Amino acid sequence: MLYKFKSKATGDLIMLEPQGKQILRLIGKEAGAKGIILPGEMLAAIDALHAAVELEELAIQAAKEAARASSAEAEATPVADGPRTISLKQRVVPFIDMLRRAYAEDKEVVWGV
Repeated sequence: MLYKFKSKATGDLIMLEPQGKQILRLIGKEAGAKGIILPGEMLAAIDALHAAVELEELAIQAAKEAARASSAEAEATPVADGPRTISLKQRVVPFIDMLRRAYAEDKEVVWGV
């Protein structure tokens, strides 16, 4: 399933189901087949997404530091960053932009309709 977020203030934003559900959960919305984010909810949603990104970045940094510390103790070769994945920050930037633009024009964001 895909999530297709729509607003009269922006173009459509399409996400795969796991990422769409994750973002909806982070902003306190039911990850159902249909839904709406009202302009009055958008600033809180943006704040929630920024907080989640900050937590993820702190966790990534702590994991890197722990890996470096354990490799230094074992006198092993430096630890690589590992496989590249798309961070939450990269995923939420377009969604935050959509919310900001919709809020500025007092338009809702909907999906599944």
